[in-house]
Amino acid sequence: MIALELSVPVACWRKGRARELVETEVLPPPATCYGALLSLVGEQDRERHRGCRVTAGVLNAPVISTVLRTFWRSKNLKVAKGNDENAAPDQQQLVIEARLVVWCDSGEEVDSRESLEVRVIRAMLEPGTVTRSGAWSLGESTHLINDAHLLPAGRPPASCRTFLVAPAGALTLPVWVDHVGTRGSRYAVGLLEDVLEAPAVQRLPRIPLAEGAG
Repeated sequence: MIALELSVPVACWRKGRARELVETEVLPPPATCYGALLSLVGEQDRERHRGCRVTAGVLNAPVISTVLRTFWRSKNLKVAKGNDENAAPDQQQLVIEARLVVWCDSGEEVDSRESLEVRVIRAMLEPGTVTRSGAWSLGESTHLINDAHLLPAGRPPASCRTFLVAPAGALTLPVWVDHVGTRGSRYAVGLLEDVLEAPAVQRLPRIPLAEGAG
């Protein structure tokens, strides 16, 4: 298991059912962290590392701000996106100055090629060997990562509120998002726990295998 310590100045990890008020989760869901790690290593096939385990923890208590911004929507298909009734102001929550830890374990990946763990370590130690494009973000492209450090043995630098799997947990976060509809989306149920060491591997949410993949 490896871990990265990250800082993200501004972000919104949107709750799945948020509508007029775009609420944010307190930390990025596993699916968001998985996407960020794929971006770090320059992987464009999001199927490549299914089966790995990923989660996030928050080291501080970020401020939650609310802003008014213009959102695109589809009210009139005859009008271009972002114009007239296809744009409207809505309130959005933003997480300010978040300090995070993202854990990754590749022990259950089914692809026999180089694991996500190995690729992340190389990307951090030898960034010149990675081919990727665009700025590195955690969520939407505006949610830029300010700095990142590899944590030896996956140990957080301080007490860290971490999303861990728990059958009776009160928090549900996506581990896989169906970007066409919602039928293929998958979720993990868990809770936020304070950890001082790397959490047990089996408590990390797993990025699900494709249907029929075993």
